[in-house]
Amino acid sequence: KSSRQKRANQWRTWSDQVLPHLVVPYLTFVKDSKQFRRSADLSKLTASRRCSQDCDGRRRRVTLTCVFFDKEASFEACTCSPVSVQLVTAGLFPCAPIDPSLAVDMRLLQFVNMLSLRTPPNVSAWSDTLETLLLAMGYKFHGSNNLRKRFQRSFHWYRVLLKQSEKYLHDQANRYLTAGPGEQPSVYLRERCPLCFGGNDWKRGRGMNTSADVIVCIDACFTQKRTNVHRKGDDRDPPNPCQSVFLSEDRVHDAERLVEKKRQRRAPKRRAEAAEQEDVVEEGMRIPASVLDGCNDSFVAADEKRQKASTKFFSDTGLMALMCRHDRVLWLANMTSAGEKQHYALALIIELFKHLPADMRVGILYDIGCQLERSCRIFNFIPDLLPRISFAISVFHAYGHQWACQIIYHPRKRQGFGFSDGEGCERLWSALKMLISSLRVSGFHQRLFVLDLQVDYLDIRLLEGYGLWLQRRWKSTQQRRVEASNGLKRLSFTDAELRAQWGAQVAAQTRPLPRQSSRRTGEDLMRILELEKSYEKARDDLSSLEDRLASQPGERLIDSAYDLEQAQTRFKRLEQALQKQKQAMGFQSRQKLSELRRNQYIYARLKALALKTRIRDKLRHRKFELSKLERAYRQTMNEQRLHDHAAQSIKRKEPTISQLVKRYNDLVTKLKKMKEEDRSLIHVVLPHFIKPDGIFELDVDDDIWEDVGLHEDEPNPPAWLADNNVREGIRHLLAYDRSTEEISRLSHERTRLQEWSLASWLAWSKYGLMCATDNVLRFHAELHLDKLALTIAQWLQQTFAIPPAWIVDQSWGPSNERMFLAREKALASSMQLSNGAEDDSEVDNNSASEADNVMDELVADAEDMALVDEYHRGDQESSLGDSDSESSVLAYNVTPSKKARSK
Repeated sequence: KSSRQKRANQWRTWSDQVLPHLVVPYLTFVKDSKQFRRSADLSKLTASRRCSQDCDGRRRRVTLTCVFFDKEASFEACTCSPVSVQLVTAGLFPCAPIDPSLAVDMRLLQFVNMLSLRTPPNVSAWSDTLETLLLAMGYKFHGSNNLRKRFQRSFHWYRVLLKQSEKYLHDQANRYLTAGPGEQPSVYLRERCPLCFGGNDWKRGRGMNTSADVIVCIDACFTQKRTNVHRKGDDRDPPNPCQSVFLSEDRVHDAERLVEKKRQRRAPKRRAEAAEQEDVVEEGMRIPASVLDGCNDSFVAADEKRQKASTKFFSDTGLMALMCRHDRVLWLANMTSAGEKQHYALALIIELFKHLPADMRVGILYDIGCQLERSCRIFNFIPDLLPRISFAISVFHAYGHQWACQIIYHPRKRQGFGFSDGEGCERLWSALKMLISSLRVSGFHQRLFVLDLQVDYLDIRLLEGYGLWLQRRWKSTQQRRVEASNGLKRLSFTDAELRAQWGAQVAAQTRPLPRQSSRRTGEDLMRILELEKSYEKARDDLSSLEDRLASQPGERLIDSAYDLEQAQTRFKRLEQALQKQKQAMGFQSRQKLSELRRNQYIYARLKALALKTRIRDKLRHRKFELSKLERAYRQTMNEQRLHDHAAQSIKRKEPTISQLVKRYNDLVTKLKKMKEEDRSLIHVVLPHFIKPDGIFELDVDDDIWEDVGLHEDEPNPPAWLADNNVREGIRHLLAYDRSTEEISRLSHERTRLQEWSLASWLAWSKYGLMCATDNVLRFHAELHLDKLALTIAQWLQQTFAIPPAWIVDQSWGPSNERMFLAREKALASSMQLSNGAEDDSEVDNNSASEADNVMDELVADAEDMALVDEYHRGDQESSLGDSDSESSVLAYNVTPSKKARSK
């Protein structure tokens, strides 16, 4: 108990007394050391100091080991010159807040910090390696794990100091940010993602679509778990004094209480009672209840009661993330339940809307978005927010949903989502998988702290890559739009005709199913057909075994007799199941089966429908198994063998699926032959063949999803059902619509990025001017401005071809000269690092020529951008009323670079 109390007291001393006084000394050392280029200066510790008036005058001699490989320091400290402040000023970080016995060079800590963001963190290995190296050099630490514990403390609190220093600078600069007109997204969201929330006026983006002003995605991960602590009363370590992307436990518990309270008011109907009722479209939904029940049955995440992580062995069972469409984390929620409870998603959604204007609309991509919307409407969870939300399902998990659900909720079919895929969370889980093993046994707050650090590192990388992301997405979207446009031109249908056919298809395929008795009749018939097929195959196998037993030599009679016994058992079991199923059939089912046997075409068509349903189920099951396999993260020898065995097991199922596809195509060929021979079937719509190539991809536009020609005949089948050209035209039309939406959204995001860059540049410039008398703060302001200018120069070059969505009167912020100087400084630093090569003269010459080329390109790009901005501004002023931006796109694309003009 005394040890835990001592640790808690030390934690409070670090958080409340020491760290707030180390921010300025740390920033000062970064400036004096030229950003860690110079080593720590021990002379600052031994220099004579005058005490301030607030000092009590009591000085003490401090002697401690410095991790320099060969240093030990001894100096005096007092109230006005604490040990920690003197050490950080000198470039060392202590292992304890008041009376440390060891201090580590901050350059070493910075290196370990950067390495731990790119590799699985392992401070124990670092400490053991360092201690072994020092021992070989003649330096010995007394005690077991003495260096590891002290180094780990120094490393942890150094990382806390980094976060506090960064927050201190950004808070100072954010005071000079200018807000746009009206209500805007919060400063927190503007910093999280400038592309989504960084514009001066978010309402300017209202013209790009009619469903969502911003798109986010939600997903859960059950691999980021934390085991139970075996020592009672020591389950929680103290919290760290840092800003976090994690929702507070109070916010999550509030959402949980809201869900429990709402659900108690309305008890759900029993499944048996619901099965007896008529299939209907529930209030506010666009698909029938039977379709939603099918999604609920086929999708694992929809079942809240299913355990994905045991609460018996794990205190924290996983994470749920809310991310924007650019893979930036907005918030994380720590999960403690065994299943994927809906209150976690609701807590994230409620928190998001607290930071948004009152009339801003959000598109939410979620693996089970249909189920979440259904629950919100049935139980009235968020009635004020629901009208502003458009739900959709993520692309990767769309195969788990019924076809009628995909028509409404798939982002490639739903208006306003463009080419957003909703898989940013999956990419986040992949980036965090290296932390699984170490965080499995960490403390509660330490786990959240490490995850926060990794999210911060990913944010920096994503921010620097915004320009490249926009460039690639713009190019691919333009190509998709051209392909869709060419596809539409090849077909002789107008836009209105195709839209009318798509509307008719949606209305027909999302209608409630017929009466329950009719549905049961169809299900009984399909079950009978499946059992009859299995019964016939078992009978043939049994006959083959009997013939083989009669011709087997004596030494193999035992094996053949055993196989025959197994086949007889299976045959009897299928025979009993078939008889039981026939006895349970109602009068309508028996009558229908009798009619089917007389009508060979309908009988064969129903068999094809049963076979296609079976193929679809097997493909879904295989996809689910592969998704689990792809998330495997452990690669030890035994687990690698298990991984390979599972992959081979899934691979072995592919021939079975291929055989089913062949059987189905043979049935379609048989139906086609029947139609050719029978003139009464001339108006019948034939089922589509299943193409074996790409069958395992389960793309949303594959024929495997639609049962064309496999249901009751219509006297005049619609064009969307009977005409393949119309069906192809609808696919091209939807692709063209999504491309147009994506192009508009990318143009808006490019403009928001420019406005955010300008606002950030002005804020940091004002901050640099205000702290002109403070050399330390001014140094860091100029350092940030140099980084920002270099990043903006890259964005400007990469987004050159993307036109702004509206007139931007000013530039991106830094002048051409400032971007030129920022690039020059970066190249000068790289040349200094290159001077250590064997042939210095060659490196210098190459670096100098490279610098000249890059600078020439930067000046040329700046000149071109200025010319294009001027041209485009004049073009926009002359056609502000025109909503079509194609002419602007052409104006950007035809402007040549300086090198091209010289050629």
